[in-house]
Amino acid sequence: MVFHRASERLRCHHCAAERPVPEVCPECSDADLRALGLGTQRVVDALHERFPDARIDRVDRDSTRRKGALQKVLDTIHSGKTNILVGTQMLAKGHHFPNVTLVGILDADGGLFGADFRAAERMAQLLVQVAGRAGRGQRPGRVLIQTHHPDHPLLRVLVREGFSQFAQAALIEREQAALPPFSCLALLRAEAPQRERAMQFLEDARVCAMRLADKSVLALGPVPAPMERRAGRFRAQLLLQSDDRAPLHGLLMPWLEELETLKSARRVRWSLDVDPQEML
Repeated sequence: MVFHRASERLRCHHCAAERPVPEVCPECSDADLRALGLGTQRVVDALHERFPDARIDRVDRDSTRRKGALQKVLDTIHSGKTNILVGTQMLAKGHHFPNVTLVGILDADGGLFGADFRAAERMAQLLVQVAGRAGRGQRPGRVLIQTHHPDHPLLRVLVREGFSQFAQAALIEREQAALPPFSCLALLRAEAPQRERAMQFLEDARVCAMRLADKSVLALGPVPAPMERRAGRFRAQLLLQSDDRAPLHGLLMPWLEELETLKSARRVRWSLDVDPQEML
């Protein structure tokens, strides 16, 4: 749950659930509750303290919720009235700000250590896109990256040698770990109101897969999803991996037919994602 100061409510950005901010901790009843983290509103507040005379505009889901709000902010930016612009990834793509000469990227570490093996790749793409907002006019641009891990090998390659060399380094890591594009994946997802039901279905599915597959197909899991609970349901997943596409794909159709007959399948929602682009 994320604290939204404008509405004084907690909101989940994944299922849209909302609740009032509690007056005391529901676990220990302590009333000393403090908002932490680096949301855009907190960044704006900090910038106002440091630059009290600056015009600071914010672009995020909350500030652009109303019809026409985003265009109004963009018009202000292009008019030159905005001194500092704070925003989420919404600002990274498709906008041309010729007067921007300095871009700061806050807390870039999430992409370096994400649960999805593509997290570093997406982080690099985003950094390149955000960096492209600086110096688009006549004046040169500068990019500052905030990180607790400035010596991370992939980040160092990206900063010093560019995205092409980053991609080559990332591919070497993928090959060593037998991850795509050097292997093929199929991800079976399940969710249920009870954790045990989702895990039991996936365990039954794993047994079926190992009976039908040859030795080149590995079954990893079942395990809880990185975001285990969403919208009141528990989520889990089972990953099938093979160095070759043919044995994995040859397994899927008979496997699906057996999954539909499982008794445990009737008590869960499940789906099969071949070549998954998201591991969450």
